[in-house]
Amino acid sequence: MSMSRFFRDVKRFFNYTVYSSKAELKSEVADSFLSWLWWFLDPLLYMLVYTFIAIIVFRSGVPYFPVFVFLGLNTWTFFSKTMRACVKVVQAKKMIVTKVYVPKYMFVFEKIGVYGFKMIVSNLLVVVSMIIYRVPVTWRIIWIIPISMVLVVITFGLSTIISHFGVFVEDLQNVITVVLQLFFYLSGIFYSIEPIGKVVKGRVPAPYDTILVKLNPIALVITDLRRVMLYGEDPHWVMLGVWFVAGLLMSVIGVKIIYKFENSYVKVI
Repeated sequence: MSMSRFFRDVKRFFNYTVYSSKAELKSEVADSFLSWLWWFLDPLLYMLVYTFIAIIVFRSGVPYFPVFVFLGLNTWTFFSKTMRACVKVVQAKKMIVTKVYVPKYMFVFEKIGVYGFKMIVSNLLVVVSMIIYRVPVTWRIIWIIPISMVLVVITFGLSTIISHFGVFVEDLQNVITVVLQLFFYLSGIFYSIEPIGKVVKGRVPAPYDTILVKLNPIALVITDLRRVMLYGEDPHWVMLGVWFVAGLLMSVIGVKIIYKFENSYVKVI
């Protein structure tokens, strides 16, 4: 019953979500001298720092390494910033929550829209970098679409759940920050967890590399994006399917929890 209501509400409040996402994006750069250029500069500067550390300090020999880092960093930034923003998203929308009814998971969609747009903008730099470094493109690049769908579904599922508990657990923001910091190092942002064909060496010894990729969906997404975009390899189809289903289940759980308890949010915030 609640899932049919979910689809009706998504359709009903879709325009609100688009408007809110646009408003947040505009407000971020309203008082900035460089304005929207920061959407390019921010990931570019991070890429340059991580590339310098890996190539100069650790002497990484990964082919197309700047693009390699860029892909991982963009994916992680979308996931981690959405998660952090959603912990206290209900409290942040207090003026709306206390006056009109909006399904609280629509606030999660709003954050996904904001950071998803930034990821798309950043990935334009990935395309430019691929041209500069003459990365050979194969037909497997089309698999970025289902891989990205897995990323979005997982992000939405986890974010809806933590947005609910974030209303009642004051310290959840700190816990999520620590957990995300741990997963940053376990997701292979600036190194490859497992080998990619004969091109890239894995940095995690077997069988822990396979286990880590299977158990960490963000590591899986990052690894598979690199496979299909940079090295012409097939993704981990089975594990992508498993995590897509897991993401759907988390989404259903999150939506049902929000529908059940959202009337009590006003009393807490």
